[in-house]
Amino acid sequence: MNIKFAFAVGNSGTFEAKHFGDADKYLIYEWDGQNFYLSTELLNNFKNFDEQQHGSVKKGEAIIQFLQKNQVKVLVSKQFGKNIQLVNRFFLPVLVNDESPAEAIAKLKSNIKSIENEISQNRENYKVFNLRTETY
Repeated sequence: MNIKFAFAVGNSGTFEAKHFGDADKYLIYEWDGQNFYLSTELLNNFKNFDEQQHGSVKKGEAIIQFLQKNQVKVLVSKQFGKNIQLVNRFFLPVLVNDESPAEAIAKLKSNIKSIENEISQNRENYKVFNLRTETY
């Protein structure tokens, strides 16, 4: 199963403590059934879209359409905002606390069967996958 993942990162290419929709860009990684590879990098032109209120539905819908056009199925971020209720109808959200995409990929690889199973069920409200590791 080929799956596209959108990693919500800052300009430096690392995960930041921001909601998915507030990321500077999205790194699109593809899972080809055996490995992850970086497919493309997309600027988040919707970062400040319709921000009269935090968690704007218009902003959420714009990002959903943008990522659907790019055939993304999984969203990877340190945080999701209240638009998670819109997003999880179309995408599988994954929470991480990693800094680098490489660290997140290692966790995604070890959980890929569960992710594939969740996507193949193609249900309307995907559950949030929490791949955060506790640090003490």
